[in-house]
Parts: sequence; structure tokens; C-alpha cells
Amino acid sequence: MRVGVAGLLLAGLLSGRIEAQVQRRDAIKVAMRDGVSLISDLWLPAGAAKYPAIIIRTPYGRRAEWMDGKGVGEYFAARGYAVVVQDVRGTGESGGTFAFLFQEINDGYDAIEWIAKQPWSNGRVATMGLSYFGASQWVTARTRPPHLVCMAPTAAGGLYFNELPYVGGAFGANWALTWLNRFGPDRVDPKKVDWAKVARHRPLRTMDSVMGRVMPIYRSFLDHPTMDEYWRKLQYFDEDFAEATLPAMTITGWFDGNQPGALFYWRGMRKHSPARDRQFLLAGPWDHTQTWTGGGEKIGAFEWGKRGIVDYRPVQLAWFDYCLKGTATAFPYSRARIFVTGSNEWRDFPDYPPAASATKSLYLRSSGRANTSGGDGRLEWQPPQRETADRFTYDPRDPTPGPDEDGGSDLAPLQKRADVLVYTSAPLTRPVTIIGQSKLELFAASDGFDTDFAAVLIDRFPDGRSIMIGPKVGMIRTRYRAGYTQELPLVPDRPTKLFIDLYDAAHTFLPGHRIQLQLASAASPHFNPNQNTGNPVATDTVWRVARQMVIHEATFASRLLLPVFTPPPR
Repeated sequence: MRVGVAGLLLAGLLSGRIEAQVQRRDAIKVAMRDGVSLISDLWLPAGAAKYPAIIIRTPYGRRAEWMDGKGVGEYFAARGYAVVVQDVRGTGESGGTFAFLFQEINDGYDAIEWIAKQPWSNGRVATMGLSYFGASQWVTARTRPPHLVCMAPTAAGGLYFNELPYVGGAFGANWALTWLNRFGPDRVDPKKVDWAKVARHRPLRTMDSVMGRVMPIYRSFLDHPTMDEYWRKLQYFDEDFAEATLPAMTITGWFDGNQPGALFYWRGMRKHSPARDRQFLLAGPWDHTQTWTGGGEKIGAFEWGKRGIVDYRPVQLAWFDYCLKGTATAFPYSRARIFVTGSNEWRDFPDYPPAASATKSLYLRSSGRANTSGGDGRLEWQPPQRETADRFTYDPRDPTPGPDEDGGSDLAPLQKRADVLVYTSAPLTRPVTIIGQSKLELFAASDGFDTDFAAVLIDRFPDGRSIMIGPKVGMIRTRYRAGYTQELPLVPDRPTKLFIDLYDAAHTFLPGHRIQLQLASAASPHFNPNQNTGNPVATDTVWRVARQMVIHEATFASRLLLPVFTPPPR
């Protein structure tokens, strides 16, 4: 970053004195259009004047330690901003019933316009926040509040069939149950839940009752298994980006579970928005929480030291001085500043992904025995000709475990299972850097009418560790192979082309390391195991074993599509 160490130290030394000049007002009632009151805390500079305002709207408690204790309100108020932190509907002290992001369509609009009318507001408002309250910024922005002038979304989810609650069309029952259980007066103590019993229960639609409470939102998620009007209320499309005119500074991490959504918004704005030249990206070696708290020195087996730690507040302050207060004529950072893991370096680019990244194919190869890491599965730059397909049996009652969602996991122990295919390159003689989105083009067949395939991109270390790259396992539920607006059954045993998103990464595979792909048909407990029947997922009670085939030969050349970065000569 272009903020010097001395500058950051000076800001820290002065912060105690500066932030003493802040006034705070607690538990302010803000009425929504339907009469429900949302409760907010307000920080203001000490002087009586009109200020630009920043609003943070959270379902996790406006006085949570990481929010209040970190001094976000004090920090920005001491520098000339009004700051509003609000409990969203049905959470904290706010009234109403929590209804997921759908409620933010109106509530976010009303909260912004309420701020604009206050005597301490100059009528210019920006949004800020992490995760749910990053995603809610985009939901609200779609309604075009007249006084909203810019955004700073961090780790903002935005792909409802390839991020949450579905990934590749596979339902994330574990996430939905545990996350939704945070809200409402009848919360169940997760330590008292028999999670193994919950996982075995079918149908999925009543799994919440086995956990100990009925959650209407959970059931609504399952009642809408395609991209219908229910989801379209939240989901951005090309026409939405074409009408979006707000400057935005996006922060995400390579191990952030919401990275797919954050970069979906980034790409949509850069491609379609009239405000494309007022979009900025900061992507570091962070998991979900670290995108707000400042990062760390390692994740799992990946270590980068203090280079991975960033003080976000001065960056965000520079952003708001530019787009909200207007005291800066430019935002003093590169269009895209990203951290490359492996080589462990920050790089600045005029765009992301950089122009020097080009898609290259790394082909799946074997003699039909790619099962386990001890098999003969290979990754080669040369395409196959005549080869025997790989086969495995997938039993949804004994599903393959999935990797830890925070990334950096060693998957070598999982690769001992016969229902896991492993394809590994030869040891690299020179570095291979990928910057951008990786995908798997897979030719596969199953003897069922529906099934799943789950893939993970891996850095195989010289010591034998297989370390996951990226934020989560890539999935495809085959009924969605033609898109998420319809469900199409498979033709049993017919080779079918499938695409699996392996998400974005900026990573260098070092010499001596190997590029590896792990392929299975489940990632439990993150996603409900496909029961292989083709029946409606929400109500299915039948379990069926599936026999899977992965094909790699001249006509059906399964391959990794990698965004290989070749830096221009210096």
C-alpha cells in the first residue's frame, strides 16, 4: 500500500487524542416505512455542523466487540464524518422479524434517506461493512437511494446459486442451519445439537426441526431451488450493473468464503457500469473475518509473515475523503492491489484480472487408476488421445468430507479414500503463477439421474502435504449443468460436459511443488450429499449409490483451465 509505516505509527500515536473529540448518541430509533423501528448508535465530530455520513448495518449486534471495541465509529467521527451503526430488522434491539437480505431492499433505502434528513447530515451518505452488511450494500444500492454516493463493501456475498446458500446448485444445509440459528428468540444452543442425527435426517426441508427449531427462511431457501423471482430480488444481472453508477472500493481475501460474490460484483461493475473507472479492489491473503480485522501472518500451511497484515482504516479513510467528503481529488491507490501467495508479494495492476493472465489447459490423464493419491492420476500440458476412464462409487450415506472452508487445509488424509480421484503434475522446474479465475472442464457420466462432482485445486508441497487453494470447494449439481433457471436430469451413463468453478486465486506454485486436482462427489458437511435420485431435493427421502465415471481422452478431454500469469519483460 502507499501508506508508509511511519504514517501508520503516527496515526496510532495520535488516535487516542483525536478520538477524544467525538460525541456519541446511543439507541436512536429510526422508523422504517412500515412503522418498525431500527435501533442505531451515532458518532459525530465534536463541533456542531453538517457532516457526510457513513452507515454500517449489521445483524450481529451493533455493539459487538469487533465493531465497537475496534473504534470504527470513533475513528471516522474524529476525522470529520458522522457514523451510524444500526441493528438490522429482527436483530439486536431492533424491531420486526429477521428476513435475510430481502428486508434490506426497503430498510437500507429508508435508513439512508433518514440520515439525509438529520440536522447533522450534509445529505451525502456512504455505506460500509463486512459480510452480510457488505452484501446488503449491493442489495440497497439497486434501489438507488437519492443520497447514497459511494460504497465500501468488504467480503460481500452476491451469488445465490454459486456461493450461498447454494454452491454449484448444491444446497449448503450446514451453513443455512447454523447461520440462521443465530437469529430469533428461539435460538438453539449448537453445543446441544446432535449434528450427526441432523445430517442423517431426510427430507431436508424438515432438517431444522431435528436441530430443534423451525426456521421459515431455511425452508424458503429449499422451496426455491432455481433462479426464480424469489432470488432475482437479490441477484444482480448485466442490466443491473449497467444502471449502477456508484463508486465502490471492494475488499476481499483469497480464502474468504464470500470471495466469489465480491469478485462477481467487481467484474460486473468493471464490465458494465457507467462508474467502471471508479471501482477499486484490494485482495489479500485473508479469510472471511480477516478482511475486516486486518489479516494475519499465515493461513493453514501458507505463511507470509507481517506482509499479510494491512491497516484497512487509513485506506478506507482515503476512500471516503475521495468519494464522500470530496477533499481528495483522487483515490491514492492502484485500481487493483493484490497479494500473490506462494511468492508472498503485493502487486499493483491497472485492472483485475491482469492482462498478462491467459487461460492455459492442464489435462487430466491416467490409465484408469486415479483413485487415491497413490493412483496414477496425472496433470499434463499435453492433451490425451486414447485413455481409460477413471471410475469410483459414491455412497451418499458415507460422503467424502470437505475441506475446511477457511482454506489452507491439508487434504492428503482425504486422498486415501477410494471415492477420491487425484491428478498431480510432475514437480515444477520453474514457478507457475496463476492470477484470476480457475475452472474445471469435466467430462463425466453417472448411472443416476442426478449427482454431484466436487473439485479442489491444490498446491502439493515437496513434503507431501496437499494444500487447498482458494476459498471453498468447487461444486456442480448436475441437474444445473445448463444454468440455474432449470433442472435437467442426466441421461444415465452418457458422457456429459460439466463446468466447475474453482474460484479466484493469486498464487505461485514454486519450483519443486506440484499442481494437483482432487475430485469427488461430496464435500460433507458443507453441502447436503446428493442422493442421486433426481427427485426434488427438499422432499427426497430415498438414498441411492451412484457409479461415477470421469473421462479423459481425445473427444472428451477433461482439463483444468488456469489463468497463468506471464509478467511482461522488464
